[in-house]
Amino acid sequence: MTTSIKDVARLAGVSVATVSRALGDGPVSPALRAKVEAAIAQSGYRPNLSARRLRSQHTQTIGLIVSDIRNPFFTAVSRAVEDVAYRAGMRVILCNTDENPDKEAMYLRLMQEERVSGVIFAATRATADSLDAAALGFPVVLIDRAGAAASCDAVLLDNRRAAAQLVEHLLAAGYRRIGGLFGNTSSTGAERHAGFVEAMQRAGLPAPARFVAPSAAAAQTSVAAWLAEADAPEALIASNGLLLLGAAKAVRAAGFAVPERLALAGFDNDSWTELTEPGVTVIEQPVDDIGREAMEMLLERLRQPERPPRKVVLAGRLVARGSSLPRGSINAAGRSGG
Repeated sequence: MTTSIKDVARLAGVSVATVSRALGDGPVSPALRAKVEAAIAQSGYRPNLSARRLRSQHTQTIGLIVSDIRNPFFTAVSRAVEDVAYRAGMRVILCNTDENPDKEAMYLRLMQEERVSGVIFAATRATADSLDAAALGFPVVLIDRAGAAASCDAVLLDNRRAAAQLVEHLLAAGYRRIGGLFGNTSSTGAERHAGFVEAMQRAGLPAPARFVAPSAAAAQTSVAAWLAEADAPEALIASNGLLLLGAAKAVRAAGFAVPERLALAGFDNDSWTELTEPGVTVIEQPVDDIGREAMEMLLERLRQPERPPRKVVLAGRLVARGSSLPRGSINAAGRSGG
């Protein structure tokens, strides 16, 4: 037998209107809300969420749209977003775009259909540059990449400075022929490339770079070809964790010792970077802070919809490991590396 809202009201000893307000986060005292929730649990009532969406301008749901959920960076950020959303009584719809603008557009339409309260979004450069939160009908907080979307809040890493830190670290360790591997779809890759170029130019050095699709497979193919060239770099920086993983696979497949034949550094302190011998030097991003700050910023935007857009820029932390040992300290006997 199907349980109705009238059954819940009778069990709770309240009116149907009170049950409806409690279900819709309306003005109901804590005591009455507790009675309604107890009656719902006792009766097994399941509210019609679709009908509630139609009666409401938005739901207690937020969208989280990331480019690649397989990337440990986005996995960690997603967990931090969900933690804050749960404490705020909100649900999260997670979508994965594969850096595809068509999928981004599809999921943004889905968010409109679901009448979400807002969206946290790691957009491609093309989408971020043209994003209009007002036209979408809900606030958007951009993470990891900002683009030119001036109408959106954003939580970002100081990408230029972080890339420059890696260059400066390698230069101090005695490396001069430093190459850079960068993703070709996001503003993050472009900003990290800019920081790489600026730091190399300050040192009076060329800044050879390759741009690839943001995947380990694409990075492995590109680095394997680069290492076979006569002017192959003696040190390599990769602009995200997946590219760094692909670069490490190419180096291992080529039989090159790290850092004797090639020093390696990059972004994202994924677990493998510490476990693989001799350990890979990385910029550790504050992933928990990025996720928490983005969700808190979205909640603040919902409370104060008219406030000016805000951008939060966080610093990364250099974690130096054996893959970038100073050239003078490398054991001439070498190590098998990774």
